[in-house]
Amino acid sequence: MSDIQPGGPVIAPEENPVPASQQNVKAAKPASLWTDAWHDLRRNPVFIISCGIIAVLVVMAVWPSLFSPLDPFDARTCDLVTARQGPSNGHPFGRDNLGCDLYARTVYGAANSLVIGISTTIAAAIIGGLAGLVAGFFGGKTDTVASRITEIFFAIPSILGALLIGSTFRDSGFGIWLVVAALTILGWPMTFRIMRAAVITAKNQDFVVAAKALGAGSGRIMFRHLLPNALAPVIVITTINLGGFIAAEAALSYLGVGVPPSEISWGLMISDAQRRFLDAPLPLIFPAVFLSITVLAFIMLGDAVRDALDPKLR
Repeated sequence: MSDIQPGGPVIAPEENPVPASQQNVKAAKPASLWTDAWHDLRRNPVFIISCGIIAVLVVMAVWPSLFSPLDPFDARTCDLVTARQGPSNGHPFGRDNLGCDLYARTVYGAANSLVIGISTTIAAAIIGGLAGLVAGFFGGKTDTVASRITEIFFAIPSILGALLIGSTFRDSGFGIWLVVAALTILGWPMTFRIMRAAVITAKNQDFVVAAKALGAGSGRIMFRHLLPNALAPVIVITTINLGGFIAAEAALSYLGVGVPPSEISWGLMISDAQRRFLDAPLPLIFPAVFLSITVLAFIMLGDAVRDALDPKLR
């Protein structure tokens, strides 16, 4: 006998209930190149090690007194009687040819190297990036003229050109900023080429065509659409170039046209120490080791960033 009473309400069969665990699931945010790159970088030991070394160097450059209680700019800390002495209590690296504390000078030398390297990198990235963006977007005569100018700068050997600029304007009073200007003038063409190639590849994509169809101006297309999509290779080359600029500053200082003698630089320390290297090798070894570690750290960082941002390497 049926349990359904005549004229009673019709109850719809219950649908399969949705599990509570699935009711709170939110739509996943679509992954992007930068999200994937950061995910890879956080798990890359090369990136972590290089960032750790760079962080220590930055703190050393900004607050050198945290690492050394002695002020190498104070002449009272130098004593010719103790020149070229080995490591001792209170002087872990020994003393240089003038009897100054080698450890303090090495610590304080990080500031000029990092300031010159970072300033040159930023200036070269801005100049080369903007020029490459404009040349790649407009093409035609603009691209031709910009490319020919770039080839002229590429034909000049970097160290030789910087040496010429430094020796010509040595007495101008610009100090370390003369080194920044010399390296920037000869360092921006590489960024130009990378940015130009990335923009030429990106400007034919559908999102750029759509932006043009909607009436977007050239400035909006370049800075809102093309620039973010062309930044990845520029960031990679910029990071690697930073280590190269630091090494170039040391080379110019070694040759006597870089950091003024009144300042402290690893290149100047190496130049002063090489004259008495056989008698006292430590004054040359310690700044050379710090310079090598710094350059290597930025090259390692650039390699890690390249591996994370290049989809072909995934």
